[in-house]
Amino acid sequence: MATEVTVPVLGESITEATLGEWLKQPGEPVAVDEPIASLETDKVSVEVPSPVAGVMGQHAVAVGDTVQVGAMLATIDAGDGSAAAPAKAPEPAATATPAAPAKDESGAGYGDQPGAGTSDSPAALSPSVRRAVLEHGVDPATVKGTGRDGRITKEDVTAAASSKPAPAVAPAPAPAAAPAASGRGEERVRMTRLRQTIAKRLKEAQNTAAMLTTFNDVDMTAVIAARAKYKDLFEKKHGVRLGFMGFFVKAATMALRDIPSVNASIDGDDIVYHDYADISVAVSSPGGLVVPVIRDADQMSVATIEKTIGDFGKRAKEGALKMDEMKGGTFTISNGGVFGSLMSTPIINPPQSAVLGLHRIEERPVVVNGEIVIRPMMYLALSYDHRLIDGREAVTFLVALKNAIEDPTRILIDL
Repeated sequence: MATEVTVPVLGESITEATLGEWLKQPGEPVAVDEPIASLETDKVSVEVPSPVAGVMGQHAVAVGDTVQVGAMLATIDAGDGSAAAPAKAPEPAATATPAAPAKDESGAGYGDQPGAGTSDSPAALSPSVRRAVLEHGVDPATVKGTGRDGRITKEDVTAAASSKPAPAVAPAPAPAAAPAASGRGEERVRMTRLRQTIAKRLKEAQNTAAMLTTFNDVDMTAVIAARAKYKDLFEKKHGVRLGFMGFFVKAATMALRDIPSVNASIDGDDIVYHDYADISVAVSSPGGLVVPVIRDADQMSVATIEKTIGDFGKRAKEGALKMDEMKGGTFTISNGGVFGSLMSTPIINPPQSAVLGLHRIEERPVVVNGEIVIRPMMYLALSYDHRLIDGREAVTFLVALKNAIEDPTRILIDL
């Protein structure tokens, strides 16, 4: 008896997703709660677990298809996988040998009984053998099986392909050689749902907000010295490395408290002021940039902030972030410096009204007490919605942030 696998509930207001990848192919054994497919939503990738143990049945949708919550994705057949492969064999059989007559000479007779479905059926090819047949372009009806009961093995297919290289290899090089010779090949790849959403939201921000970017720079000497002095003790005590983001997040929450409009948002004709600071931090994932939220960052220590960011970064690479972790946020910090960016104009993350861009640290000549000295400097960029935040407030925010970073003692004494 087959069990249907449906698209699970993906989160509040999310009604559809895109099938990104099949993790299990028809005929392969499946354990309870083992992921069988990956779905791409507007924010994250979600793995779909199998509700029962058994054998992967038919795929109901193809990679790239859009599916609704509750729609059927596939079926899981009862069994342990030993008798599942034959059920899927007729499909490649029809493709590989559409005109092959019934043939029993080799003992394999692949393709002569499209309705066969038992483990003793001549059509019983394992998934690895079917893949080898398609890859090498070998007619399985011409392959003598050396496996149990005369069945074809992967090695049999490989041996047949090597003994007759011309038919197996000749068709493939012809189309592949043309682009290589001209050097003007093209590849068309469908945008992932995450990338589509990123594009839509960023363009929406540009069309809606009156965006303006204000710059400042900050001397990183004091923070670099503090980090060098305490990083070993910090890691030993807290189990996490001391980076620069902890300082910037903490300094930003202090500046947001002093300039509340930077932490506010517009809702229709109303301005919503937040008495808390939920900081969105942009991190990279295989599917693009995602922005998980550090809740109540203003109440956290630098150590707790560093632990939270480290956890976000690790799980973003694994595609394990939860959708609830990326909802909300009152202010965003994006660190392009880790990729070598010198200066940029970040785009607001709606409905937030401001985003802080950090950049690479670069030694530059600056004037200090009338003398030219070399200091590690970083450009700061604050993009904001001018409908809500005035230039004076934006500059005041950046100055407050600059003062806290250049004198980290201010962070400790809340000044």
